[in-house]
Amino acid sequence: MVARVYAWLDRRLGLTTIYSTTLDRKVPKVNWAFTLGSATLFLAVMQGVTGIFLTVYYVPHPEQAYDSVNYIMNEVAFGWLIRGVHHWGATLMVVTVFLHMLRTFFYGSYKYPREITWMTGVFLLLVTLGMGFTGYLLPWNQRAYWATTVGTSIAGTVPLVGPLVERILRGGEGLSALTLARFFSAHIWMLPVTLLALVGIHLYLVVRLGISHIPREGE
Repeated sequence: MVARVYAWLDRRLGLTTIYSTTLDRKVPKVNWAFTLGSATLFLAVMQGVTGIFLTVYYVPHPEQAYDSVNYIMNEVAFGWLIRGVHHWGATLMVVTVFLHMLRTFFYGSYKYPREITWMTGVFLLLVTLGMGFTGYLLPWNQRAYWATTVGTSIAGTVPLVGPLVERILRGGEGLSALTLARFFSAHIWMLPVTLLALVGIHLYLVVRLGISHIPREGE
């Protein structure tokens, strides 16, 4: 029965072709460092799932944001666990993305024909850092407030466009409800959508071009 259902779906969706192209393809002999990309993808999915749970209770308003985080930590069943996984997962994701980029660079995997794969990886690193920066403000405590004040001030030192970038990030001269709303929107919508698009392109190129082998002596 199961075989007949699978055959029916395979004739219409090409499941066997999809499986052989994505999961049953030949790869060169590699080491554990080549698992960092998959680890990063797993962490990204975990961040998305835990983030969705957190948005159920989080209130993006200066008068309620801190209390809503405390409510998640102390009142919601397993809220402390979900927020803890989200918090430490974000840190670990930055580490794995950075190590993945280092591995790619030192093994020369950015060379022809994988230049675009490398460029999408660079943009993914920037988006990951952006998600960490925007997420840091959301608890709206003293540490988050002053860290974001310093961070946006640093952005304001960029020649020519700095003051404009700082004003756009803050939504005014200082941090306010508008800043929190903008960071929350960027954290749960703008950056995740950009991340999904880049991950889609990145994975397509990995499947199309394959992964590089460990450089031999002289390469």
